[in-house]
Amino acid sequence: MKVHILDDWFDTLRGLPCFRLLDGHDVTVWTDHEPDEAALAARLAEAECVVLFRERTRVTRGLLERLPKLRLISQRGVWPHVDVAACTDRRVLLCSNKGADGANYAAAELTFALILAAMRQLPQQMASAKAGQWQMGVGRTLRGRTLGLYGYGRIGRVVADYARAFGMQVQWWASDEGRSRARVAGELVADSRAAFFAESDVVSLHLRLTPETRGIVTADDLAQMPQRSVLVNTSRAGLIAPGALLDGLNAGYPGMAAVDVFDTEPLTDAHDPLLSHPNLIATPHIGFVTEDEFDKQFADIFEQVNAYAAGQPIHMVNPSVFER
Repeated sequence: MKVHILDDWFDTLRGLPCFRLLDGHDVTVWTDHEPDEAALAARLAEAECVVLFRERTRVTRGLLERLPKLRLISQRGVWPHVDVAACTDRRVLLCSNKGADGANYAAAELTFALILAAMRQLPQQMASAKAGQWQMGVGRTLRGRTLGLYGYGRIGRVVADYARAFGMQVQWWASDEGRSRARVAGELVADSRAAFFAESDVVSLHLRLTPETRGIVTADDLAQMPQRSVLVNTSRAGLIAPGALLDGLNAGYPGMAAVDVFDTEPLTDAHDPLLSHPNLIATPHIGFVTEDEFDKQFADIFEQVNAYAAGQPIHMVNPSVFER
């Protein structure tokens, strides 16, 4: 098959063991991001399969209508960036291993790194030292403080293990079903949503972005947080209501945020009011960006390509396309 891989910005995949799974296919790797739909369609004119790099490129009906040779989209995780109905109408099969085994340890590690960075003022202290000004303030110890984890899933449970190793108390909030599972596991669940936000020194979000969870963290939730609290988001920016985080930081609730995700990515405007906020620590969506995690995730994606080529597709999102 003619396979096109999008948005491999650092040309990483060709050097990983998983890339050998594509031996025998005609593979093109694009190492930049093309936001213009017409230009992107021109690039992909001969593609029979498109491999998506997480949610870096949106697949719209307009794009699909320009790609008559496309038969398969292979990716991993959820698909809020893909118009599945349009895929079905255009007879393009979407395959995505949403329920892949194992936690994303890379994302969990970055989450805890951001917690440490925020509480100990690491970016600010580093900048001060490099500027020859030595110390610039006094950080806070994690031991004895409360970490609130919103979303009882695999990544959150790994972060909870890290937090307990640092002597933190962990409490949870989640959907009704998630809170029930947490209680069965013997975890501490907050008495109420308001108590969860009000009683956590650090709140970290670990939810998938779906229509149901979009904007689930509201301005009222942030207003409940203590003035010196920290909000961490390594999941998706859309989990927070539009504008609520910037407004909250301006009001001092939370006192600081540490985020890896933004509404617009890549975000290259250094003057963006959220990115440039003095009480925001930011990383450029690198939660899953490690060689180890890439190799694991793209092995799944490339195996989907091979399964389709063999006539036995797996992890089908819109199976009616194949049945037809």
